[in-house]
Amino acid sequence: MSHPSPFPLPPSRLRILGIDPGLRITGFGVLDKEGQHLHYVASGCIKTPDGDLPERLKVILSGLAEVIALHKPGQAAVEKVFVNVNPQSTLLLGQARGAAICAAVLADLPVAEYTALQVKQAVVGNGHADKEQVQAMVQRLLKLSGTPSPDAADALACAICHAHGGMGLGALATRGFRVRGGRLV
Repeated sequence: MSHPSPFPLPPSRLRILGIDPGLRITGFGVLDKEGQHLHYVASGCIKTPDGDLPERLKVILSGLAEVIALHKPGQAAVEKVFVNVNPQSTLLLGQARGAAICAAVLADLPVAEYTALQVKQAVVGNGHADKEQVQAMVQRLLKLSGTPSPDAADALACAICHAHGGMGLGALATRGFRVRGGRLV
């Protein structure tokens, strides 16, 4: 038996879950897009304990499953993994990202993926913006009373990027960019 959502949406609204995957801290942000307007719904972080990788991945998967069950997004946007200097760190981050994507896919959500450069370009207007600039613009764009944590801000920024023209919502402008080292530049 299904229960009505505690957060019913008008038909013109789209709820987007943004995810900033990390093995230690995975940020999430939920917003509603209504026309050209964005409305903050929720954000936070899922922190994993030190320990075995499978248990940490389980915490990410179950934590995001709870967020999805509570807020009932219609789409998900996930930040793509960048190639790190340390291959082991890149591999671990990729596994955390996989757990995040699985949480969305298990809930039958379409998943869009964006590079950090695309997210920063969409939110700040500068693909090489620092974390503080992203936090400040997310706070401003969503009219938040306080500054979100860096991980929650990155997740909200990913959702904003998707809302402002991401996959399925009108193609994100990438003309004039080149791919170098797996990133748009």
